[in-house]
Amino acid sequence: MDGDFFARETEACKGLLYRVAYTILRNDTDCQDAVQDALLKAWARRNSLKDEKLFRTWLTRILINACHDLARKRRRVIAADVLPEQAEAFPDLSLAVALERLPEKLRVPLMLFYSENMTYAEIGRALRIPVTSVQSRIRRGKEQLRKELMDDDA
Repeated sequence: MDGDFFARETEACKGLLYRVAYTILRNDTDCQDAVQDALLKAWARRNSLKDEKLFRTWLTRILINACHDLARKRRRVIAADVLPEQAEAFPDLSLAVALERLPEKLRVPLMLFYSENMTYAEIGRALRIPVTSVQSRIRRGKEQLRKELMDDDA
C-alpha cells in the first residue's frame, strides 16, 4: 500500500473514524487521541493488509482496539450529556439520549449500520463477530431503542 492510497482513504473516512470513536469513548479529546493512535498504528502496519478493498474495515478494527486501550488506561466517568462540537447533530434529541443509554455492544453496530452504511459482513469483520451476531445486536438495539422511545412518549 502506498502513501497516496493511505492518505486518500484515511481522509475519506475521517468522519467515520471520529463517529466510531465517539460512540465508544464519548469524549472529544479522547476521540481525537484514539483516532490519531489508530492512524499511526495503521500506517506502521500498512503492509500487513492483503486486500486494499478491506481498508475501511481494517482501519475501523484498529480504531476500536485503540479506543478500548485508551478507555482502559483512563478509566474515568464521562458525562453522557456532553456532545462534542464535531459530532453530527441528531434531528431528534430523544433519539440521541436513547442511543447514549444503549450498551456499547448494541450502540456500535447500530451506528456502523445506519450512520456509516456498512454491511453486516463489514461490521462483523470490524467487530470480529459473526454476521448472525451483528444481525441480532442490531435487532436488539432497535428493540431497546423502540422501547426507550415509547416509554419517553408515555
